[in-house]
Formats: sequence, structure tokens, C-alpha cells
Amino acid sequence: MTAPRFFARLLVDGYNMIGAWPDLKQLQQQEGLDAARDRLIEQLINYAALQDFQTQVVFDAYARREKAYTEAYTPHLSVHYTDYAQTADAYIEKSCAHHARQVTRKRLIVATSDYAQQQTASGYGAECLSARQLAIAVQQSNRRRVHRDRKPKQSSRRFLFSGLDPQAQQRLSQLRFGKL
Repeated sequence: MTAPRFFARLLVDGYNMIGAWPDLKQLQQQEGLDAARDRLIEQLINYAALQDFQTQVVFDAYARREKAYTEAYTPHLSVHYTDYAQTADAYIEKSCAHHARQVTRKRLIVATSDYAQQQTASGYGAECLSARQLAIAVQQSNRRRVHRDRKPKQSSRRFLFSGLDPQAQQRLSQLRFGKL
């Protein structure tokens, strides 16, 4: 089995999104950071699949003394937690540098509202999205998915008879022709 070929690679500064998206910020204040992280991941899982992006959400170690690790959620999305004292910015910068050295490169998109990080990523040839731009793209993608998945309304038929099940139609026909 061959590895999936994605349209683009998307690197997301996770805590930057949580701090910038109003719904995630509110969720963090009400239910905590874990709930906000989970909601962000959930929203990006759908977005990544619909856009065919290989997405990696990066979270700082955030005062945890664990080694860096990556969790794969779907073929389209994984979450990377950095080493202790390593920032998401540093990890994303290394990823951009590695991407720039690749012979066959696909599109690389970095989502962060950190202007310095955007400039660094652009220097390595990456496209940049602000947190707001990514939030809008996720919302639009979800609206398109909902619209696409809606069942088409049945056409309004001229007569009530055509909306009945076949057995009821047969009984009415029999009544109409005096055969009942």
C-alpha cells in the first residue's frame, strides 16, 4: 500500500489558534485548555480531510517535562507536542527549513498569527494563513460540507396520490374503479 498523496501540508500553531479563535478562547476559559485543544483538533480533522491537506497541529510543551511526541488522529491529521522548552515556533521553523531542502516539494502552508513566524516561514517558501484566515476557511469548508451532505428535497408533486406508498395507491385505485 502506498502512502497517500496530499494536496498540501498544513502546519498549525495550536495555542496560537486557541488564543485567537473566539469560540476556542471562550471554551478554554469555561472548560479548560484540554477542551479547547480537543475542539480545535476536531475542527481541523474535518477541514484537513475536505481540503486533502496533510495537517500537523503543533503544541508547545507548555511546562510539561515530557519528551516530544506525535499522535496520529487520521491519515490527514496528527498532533505534535514539542520537547520541554521547545516552542511551537521553533518546531515549525525547523519543519519549514526541512521542507525547503526537499527535492520534490508540495505546497506548505503555515497557520499562525505571529508575524515574525510568518516572515520566517515565508522565507522558506511557505504560504501563511493568520488564525483568522484559517478560522474563516474552516467555517466555509464546514458550510460547504453541510450543504453537500444535505439530502435534496423531494420535488413537490402535483397530486397527493403520487406521495402515497404503493399499497395505499393500489387500494385507492380499487376504490376509484369500484373493485373494493
